[in-house]
Amino acid sequence: MPLRTVVLLVILALVAIFAALNWTAFVAPTTLSFGVAQVQAPLGLIMLGLLAVLTALFLLYVVYLQTTVILEWRRREKELQASRELADQAEASRLTELRAHLDTRLTEIENSLSAQLGEMRGSTRDRPER
Repeated sequence: MPLRTVVLLVILALVAIFAALNWTAFVAPTTLSFGVAQVQAPLGLIMLGLLAVLTALFLLYVVYLQTTVILEWRRREKELQASRELADQAEASRLTELRAHLDTRLTEIENSLSAQLGEMRGSTRDRPER
């Protein structure tokens, strides 16, 4: 488990322990001012609720980021695979062209050698013997 996750879990556990140890203070009603009105409510519970909401929002954001990264990775993997296949096809095409060129050149060389050999045989027949 990554160190970051362990640290976050420890902090969350410490907040839960703190809230449990001070539960009476968390549920004690307090006068809260909203600027235009005042209400009696337990400030500790409101703060714990806000902490829970923020934690849930951050978890949703992390899930969103992970999903985005995974989808992007899959898209790039598909593009990379398509590029590999294209490169393989191009390489096969180049190899086929090279083989055809080499076959043609080899045939030319064989024909040239055959012609030279024929000339050499013909010139040795035409020569008088010693």
